[in-house]
Amino acid sequence: MQSLTFNKKIIEDIKEVIVSSRQKVAYEVNNTMLLAYWNVGKIIVENEQNGNIKAEYGKQVMKELSKELRKILGSGFSVSNLFNMRRFYITYPKFQTLSGKLSWSHYCELLSIENIDERNFYEKECINSNWSVRELKRQIDTSLFERLLLSEGKSNKEKVYTLSKEGQTINVPEDILKEPYVFEFLNLKEPKPILEKDLERKLVKHMEDFLLELGKGFMFVGTQQRITLGNTHYYVDMVFYNKILKCYILIDLKIGKMKPEYAGQMNMYLNYYDSEINDEYDNKPIGIILCKGKKEIDMEYALGGLSNNIFASTYTYYIPNKEQLISEVEKVLD
Repeated sequence: MQSLTFNKKIIEDIKEVIVSSRQKVAYEVNNTMLLAYWNVGKIIVENEQNGNIKAEYGKQVMKELSKELRKILGSGFSVSNLFNMRRFYITYPKFQTLSGKLSWSHYCELLSIENIDERNFYEKECINSNWSVRELKRQIDTSLFERLLLSEGKSNKEKVYTLSKEGQTINVPEDILKEPYVFEFLNLKEPKPILEKDLERKLVKHMEDFLLELGKGFMFVGTQQRITLGNTHYYVDMVFYNKILKCYILIDLKIGKMKPEYAGQMNMYLNYYDSEINDEYDNKPIGIILCKGKKEIDMEYALGGLSNNIFASTYTYYIPNKEQLISEVEKVLD
């Protein structure tokens, strides 16, 4: 028995050494590639006669450069990639500011973002949340930055600064909210009617994408979680646990617009979880009512004065118009 335990320890120790070494090698290889592409960009910029080369002439030079480099070094030096290397150096003039945790493909996605605050936010979140390139692309496409700014309906410049410098920090219940939530991964046609139970079923089927959309720290508990009061059974559509806030998150799905009575029902669910489900180390549960639309004045009266954390947010089946979201953010900032 002791021999078996001893052998298991040897295996775990060896595994840890090998995995750690592979990660270190991968990190060093990635960092070396980033440095190489950064230096290529530097060479290109330094040979542009202080940036005075005309755009059309510069494009032709890049085509010729790409052609020669591909002959000598193989693929990877297309015209678009060379322009990315050039922009890479201009955007990050100090190589020490780059993160070896992000790949060249990550940085190519980030370089497409003109706004420096927005780009800094996605870069921080990539590192903090360990996003793949696919996840990063989706978050950019669905305008996560703007949706977080609109989540409380009272965005301010301080929040822009915080998102830019720190990424998404989760300290209070409001920090987990987005406006709107985007379910484009369900591939549903917007005008097509759908029942709440069908929406729930599709979200469960695409749980990996749904968890990504919900954000940091979410763990799935279950659907149609029963609550019994007296002889009456009630069912919470979806229940999650957030390990950062250390609390249950109850989600109610509505296919129509927000109604005041939804808040009362959610308040009942939260009271039950607080008194019957929570352990001593759990914080008060949070309720999120996801609906197709809401009026802020109605929300003010429906949710005002409640001791529980209840929020109403909207969702959409398609990627929202980025210009419209930016316009909404600018209105709030102004």
